[in-house]
Amino acid sequence: MSEDKKNQPKKIKINAFWIYGAISLILLAFILNTEAPKSNEYSLTKFKELVRNQNDIKNIEIVPNMHLANIYLTDEAQKKEAYKKFQPKKNFSFSAKQPNFSVKFLDIQNFENFLDSELKEGKTFEYSSKPQDTTFYDILGSILPFVLIIGVWIFIMKRMSGGAGGGPGGQMFNIGKSKAKLFDEKGEIKVTFKDVAGLEGAKEEVEEIVDFLKNPDKYTALGGKIPKGALLVGLPGTGKTLLAKAVAGEAKVPFFSLSGSDFVEMFVGVGASRVRDLFKKAKEKSPSIIFIDEIDAIGKARGKNAMSGSNDERENTLNQLLTEMDGFGSKHNVIVLAATNRADVLDKALLRAGRFDRQIYVDLPDVRERKEIFEVHLRPLKLKVGLDVEFLAKQTPGFSGADIANICNEAALIAARNNKKEIEKQDFLDAVDRVIGGLEKKNKIITLSEKKAIAFHEAGHATVSWMLEHASPLVKVTIVPRGNSLGAAWYLPEERMIVRPEQMLDEMCATMGGRAAEKVIFNQISTGALSDLEKATKQARGMVTFYGLSEKLGNVTYYDSSGQENYGFSKPYSEKTAELIDSEISDIIEKQYTRAIDILESHKDKLTTLAELLLEKEVIFKDDLENIFGKRPFVKEMPVSKKEDKKEEE
Repeated sequence: MSEDKKNQPKKIKINAFWIYGAISLILLAFILNTEAPKSNEYSLTKFKELVRNQNDIKNIEIVPNMHLANIYLTDEAQKKEAYKKFQPKKNFSFSAKQPNFSVKFLDIQNFENFLDSELKEGKTFEYSSKPQDTTFYDILGSILPFVLIIGVWIFIMKRMSGGAGGGPGGQMFNIGKSKAKLFDEKGEIKVTFKDVAGLEGAKEEVEEIVDFLKNPDKYTALGGKIPKGALLVGLPGTGKTLLAKAVAGEAKVPFFSLSGSDFVEMFVGVGASRVRDLFKKAKEKSPSIIFIDEIDAIGKARGKNAMSGSNDERENTLNQLLTEMDGFGSKHNVIVLAATNRADVLDKALLRAGRFDRQIYVDLPDVRERKEIFEVHLRPLKLKVGLDVEFLAKQTPGFSGADIANICNEAALIAARNNKKEIEKQDFLDAVDRVIGGLEKKNKIITLSEKKAIAFHEAGHATVSWMLEHASPLVKVTIVPRGNSLGAAWYLPEERMIVRPEQMLDEMCATMGGRAAEKVIFNQISTGALSDLEKATKQARGMVTFYGLSEKLGNVTYYDSSGQENYGFSKPYSEKTAELIDSEISDIIEKQYTRAIDILESHKDKLTTLAELLLEKEVIFKDDLENIFGKRPFVKEMPVSKKEDKKEEE
C-alpha cells in the first residue's frame, strides 16, 4: 500500500438511525432548555415582605399566561449574604440572563395592584408584563414523541428485513422477500464433485441432475422430462449439504441456497410470501436450481397436531411450496434439491412423484468409501511418511464423513499438543478414542476398591467377547476414565448387511460380561453396568418387537417404517401380548447373563490374570489377550495363496 493511500482519511459509514437519533436528541434539548427559565422558587408572602422592607429588586418580568413573575436583584443586593442562595442557577439555555428567583401568583390584577402601590411608596424597581410565546414549543413537543415512536418502529422493521445498515428507505418492507443466497458461475463456491469422496450412488444421481440442466435436449429429444425435484435423505454428517455445494460449484446455472427455517416467521403469511418470491426469482433466471436444507422445518406432515394456531403459518408455507413445485400452470425449468435426516415426518404430498421425483439415500460410508474420505481430509495435513490410510478406514466402522473430518482435525491438534512436527498413526488412534469416548480424566479420584471393580468389569467384557464366535473382535481395554465412563472396551465390529439371531445373542452376552464378572469375582453387582443394561435391553426389544426373532411371538413386527403411527397413548397389541413381550425380553437377557457367568466361571483364572494386568498397565491391547487366552478358536485361517501374498508383502 502506498503512503498516499495510508494518509488518506478513512471513510466513516454513519448509520441513518443514529443520525436520526442525534437530531431528535438535539430537538429535545432545545425544547427543554428554551422553556421558562429554571430558577429558585419564592413564596408570594415573603416576596411582598421583601418588596415592602427592602429596595433590593431591580426588575420584575411578569409572565401572565404562566402566572409567574421572574425577579432580578440589583448588583448591590446580589453581593449581600442574605441573597447568596438567590444566585441564578447555571443551566444550558439560549437566554442571556437568568432571574434570581421566581414567584407564583393566582390573580395577575391583584399582583400588579400590589406592585403599583409599592411604586407609589417610593420603591425604584421596574416591572413589565409579556406573555411567553410557547406555540412553537407546544406543537413540537406534542409531535416529537410520535416522531420518535415511528422512527423506532422503522428501525425495528429494517432490522427484521435485513436492511438496518442501509440508507433511508433501505429494505424497510422486505420482510416477505426470500432470504435465499444466489450462487452463479462467478460465485464463491469452489467445491466440485471431485471433492466429494465416496457416496458414489448419490453422487451419480446428483451429477445427472446437473447434466439435465446443462444439456436438456439430450433427454427431451427422446420424450423424457426433466425431474422437478430430488430429496437427499441420510443420517447427520453423511454429506448431504456437501453434495449440494458440489452441485452449486459444478452447475453453470443460478443456484439458490437457503434453509427451511428461513421461511418461518412470526408474522402471518410471511412464509408463503417468501416461497412465492423465491420461485419468482428462480423462474426469472431459469434454468436454475433451488436448494432447501433441513426441509423438515416446513415440510412436516399436516394435521398431526390437534392444536392449531402455531402450526397454521407453517402449513400455509408448505401449501404454497406444494403449489409452486407442481401446481396448476407451474411450467418452469427449475429443479428443487432438498436435504433432511427426518424423511419419516415429511408430508406425503411433498414426497410424491412430480414434486420430489427422486429420493437419494446418502448412507454411511463403507470401508472403501471411508478410505477415499480420509484421503480427501488428509491432503492439507502434514503426515508422517508411510501412514496406512486403509488401516484408519478399518478402525472407523460406522463413522460418517463429518466424523472422519473431525478425527483428522483432532489428530492434528493432538500432534501439535505433543510438539510433533508430523502427524503419526498413534495420533489418529488417540483421536478416535477422543471422539468415541471423550477426553481422558487421569486425575479423577477413584478408590482402590472401585478401580479393582472397574478392572474386573472391563476384563469380563474382554473375556466373554474373546470366547464367543460372533462377538466383535476386541481392539483394546482401558480403565482410564473417559467422558462419563469409568472404563471402556473398544471393539471392531464387522460391517454386516444382515444380522442373524446367534450374532445378536453373542453380542448381548458380551455386553452382559461386565456385570457377570462382578458377580463371579465379588459375588455382588453394582451400578456400573447401567449402559450395558440399556444396550442389552434395546437389542432384546428389537429382536422381539421389530425383527420377528422371538420364539413366543413368532413372525410378527410392531415397527412402522413410515412413521405415521403414534403409539403414545395406545399400542398396536393387547395387554396380554404386552406381558408376553416383557417376559420374552427378560428371558433373553437373563439367559445371556447366565451364559456369560458360565463362560467366566470356566476361565476364572485367566479373567483374574487379565484384570491384574489391566490394573498394572491401565490399557491393554489385543496382543495382551492373545498372550493370556491364546488365539481365538473361531478365527478362520487365511487361505494359502493369501498367506503367501502376505509374506511377500512383509
